[in-house]
Amino acid sequence: MGLFSAITLRELKFRNRIFVSPMCMYSSNNGAPNEWHHVHLGSRAVGGAGLVMTEATSVSPEGRISPSDAGMWNDEQARGYRPITAFIAQNGAVPGIQLAHAGRKASTAEPWNGGGSLSATNGGWTTLAPSPLPFMEGYSTPREMTQSDVETVVRQFADAAKRSLAAGFQVVEMHMAHGYLMHEFLSPLTNKRTDDFGGSLENRVRLPLKVAEEVRKVWPEKWPVFVRISFTDWVEGGWDGEQSVFLAKALKKIGVDLIDCSSGGLVHGAKFKTGPGYLVPYAETVRKEARIATGAVGFITDPQQAEEIISGGKADAVFLARQMLRDPYWPLHAAKALGVDVPWPKQYERAK
Repeated sequence: MGLFSAITLRELKFRNRIFVSPMCMYSSNNGAPNEWHHVHLGSRAVGGAGLVMTEATSVSPEGRISPSDAGMWNDEQARGYRPITAFIAQNGAVPGIQLAHAGRKASTAEPWNGGGSLSATNGGWTTLAPSPLPFMEGYSTPREMTQSDVETVVRQFADAAKRSLAAGFQVVEMHMAHGYLMHEFLSPLTNKRTDDFGGSLENRVRLPLKVAEEVRKVWPEKWPVFVRISFTDWVEGGWDGEQSVFLAKALKKIGVDLIDCSSGGLVHGAKFKTGPGYLVPYAETVRKEARIATGAVGFITDPQQAEEIISGGKADAVFLARQMLRDPYWPLHAAKALGVDVPWPKQYERAK
């Protein structure tokens, strides 16, 4: 097993284990993709990745991080993705989509416009969360979700999955990390509810598991479903590795096929050390203890580093983000560095 060995999840074969991680582009108009997304995502397929994943794509208007976020809450958005997913598939990669709801971290400006919380007068909207706790000073206080809100969110994820299927995606990932809505329900730091969705670990995982269950129902049995988690909040008393393994085991029973292991994002100012591959041990832990396929993230930039993660059994795939922004053709260059002969696009063969 190596970086360029194929991997099959359910009946879907990936040409290698280099996956493009979801990266927000903040470049959509009313949630719909455009030429930017076609070139951005398409070039990573041409560049040799096994899976090309979209950015966090909101299941509802109020679930967007910013007004410029991608969405999958209407059929027009789904139609906009069809030529993109077709191009990705035609160039040998698997098209994947990450579905998300930003919860209390929604209604913010794009990063290059300051990234702060948007007021209603500046195009913002009322945010939703398990409990009425703002993300940080300067952010609006979210509205505590009712039972009806909870049911609506479950339906929105399922409907977005149906549209994603119609749009040509073959992998769907649910975003349950980085302090967004599903993560907010999971962590005791942000979930102070006293109903069936708060308190005990079993209650806090209830909504994320229900979302996963409904998405799995609408996704074809032959194709895999992924979930991204934050393995730890990096804060004492918050979400941690033991709870992550519990969640991963429960997701596996529902039919989730891979856990994409990230960390943090829930609490502003959490302290932690970073470095090359600093999150890989989390993917290894979940893989071994929950006996489920995992994806490793976290400053994975070097071909030999990525090869060792896979060949060492630490994860089943590596998700690259920043490195793929720097070099859309990183897989082709990595193959050369590792002495592996992989096909190049015929249009580019003269440069091989």
